Amino acid sequence: MRRLASAFTGYAILIFFALVFVYPFVIQVANAFKTDPDAAANPLSPIPHPATLAGFERVFLETGLPIWLGNSLLMTVVVTLGRVFLDSMAGYALARLRFRGRRTLFAAVVAVLAVPGVVLFIPKFLVLNQLGMYDSYLALMLPLIADAAGVFIMKQFFESIPVSVEEAARIDGAGPFRTFWSVVLPMARPALITLTILSFQGSWNEFPHTLVAVQDPSLFTLPRGLADLVSGSLGGGTQYPLKLGAALLATVPVAVIFVIFQRFFIRGATEGGEKG
Repeated sequence: MRRLASAFTGYAILIFFALVFVYPFVIQVANAFKTDPDAAANPLSPIPHPATLAGFERVFLETGLPIWLGNSLLMTVVVTLGRVFLDSMAGYALARLRFRGRRTLFAAVVAVLAVPGVVLFIPKFLVLNQLGMYDSYLALMLPLIADAAGVFIMKQFFESIPVSVEEAARIDGAGPFRTFWSVVLPMARPALITLTILSFQGSWNEFPHTLVAVQDPSLFTLPRGLADLVSGSLGGGTQYPLKLGAALLATVPVAVIFVIFQRFFIRGATEGGEKG
């Protein structure tokens, strides 16, 4: 009886916190399908009365969502590919190549991880402005195309790969880049999948960087456009169905990607931890 009571209490606590975590998302979905009066009168109700798609229609007709979606998609693809390629090369160089200042460079990479992103807002704006890149697609993507966390992840994984594999490739006549590209990189698939998912999610949801990189509404990404929408750019009223419908549409791509690659993500994290 004690064991049964303990298990029941544990599951009850888990279910309670699961509901606390999930309920805001349920409210978001429900309000996206409500009418404006119903959402204003019953914002916490999980059931729309009546259910309507008017909010989603207004999202596409009255906002710049198609432009925001295209900008986010372009930025996410470019940044994700850039991070996977550049972070993996940098991680391999720090893990395998012996050159002067390697330890200092890696220490600098680790130090960057400890710096709050908000501290870099003003320097980032000044650099972009001085280089003439401010308010452009280049300003949106170039500063994000490599990150310290990805370099750290790839370096740690490459160090877990036996050196004998690379020595065998060099004996066969492969150079450093050929060894990296054809031999070592395919073995790092778990780390690459993890880095791809993290890069996709991070760049798709990136908001602070867009504040200092662009001001032209035609260059807004989904997070920046949604922030502008929530701040009241369409005028008065709560307009919950419109705002939450746009937020729901922005959430769907990341959720779909994570659901599709969830097993690879978990497997990659598990294998990386075992090899580490």
